[in-house]
Amino acid sequence: MADVIDNVRQAVSDRADLPGMSLMEHLDELRRRLIHSTVYLLVGFCVAYAFHVQLYGIIQAPLDTLHIALNYTHPTDPLNLYLKTALYGGFILASPFILYQLWLFISPGMYQHERRYVVPFMAVTIVLFFAGAWFGYHYVFPGALRVLIGDFGKRFNAVLTIEDYTNFFLAIVLGLGICFELPIVIFFLALFGIVDGKFLIRHIRYAILIIFIIAAIICPTPDPLSMCVFAAPMMILYMLGVGAAFVVHPARRKGRKTKLPA
Repeated sequence: MADVIDNVRQAVSDRADLPGMSLMEHLDELRRRLIHSTVYLLVGFCVAYAFHVQLYGIIQAPLDTLHIALNYTHPTDPLNLYLKTALYGGFILASPFILYQLWLFISPGMYQHERRYVVPFMAVTIVLFFAGAWFGYHYVFPGALRVLIGDFGKRFNAVLTIEDYTNFFLAIVLGLGICFELPIVIFFLALFGIVDGKFLIRHIRYAILIIFIIAAIICPTPDPLSMCVFAAPMMILYMLGVGAAFVVHPARRKGRKTKLPA
């Protein structure tokens, strides 16, 4: 922890020569980016709601293979379900524009040569999220349903509500999509000089512990094999992040520049 604090202080010191913004300017910029992001989210929500039946058909498809009907306990549950589905769908549609607003907010704290990462940042972030969501939708979620309903629940009559089923679906699919963003987090920590590849390798045992804790939280079944299924891709992504840290850390970039012939 002390190493991280020292690295943060050094990173702040290294950027002291960047043009600064006052607190009110930061707050005004944050307000502007939040307003723009909200507008994009509302537009995405409206577009997604036009296809809310098709979107929920995608969510319910894994359950249809088990021939189990969903139930609801309150008259407003179907409406709330479609609104929630459209909201998440709209967020996904608007995510590139929201990510760009995030980039515009943090870019004043970057050097000019660092700002060229905007296109790779947005592309890799979106690709990793959809890769995680695809992995959860096609493998983890159907497998969890087969184990929980087909194996553990085969002696019982399943009465699933649309609220519980949708929350379970979103927890796995969106949870894995977010977990797959791990290399992006490491990338920015390394870009700002807070961590480097050697630091991440030296503390890999703590990373493994945290990854398995996260896997245990989002894993729908308690068996160790299922947790390993969640943890394995996150370990691979962690190592990809370590590789990115070796490339983009300021000290490594300076080292490459000093080796260039005059």
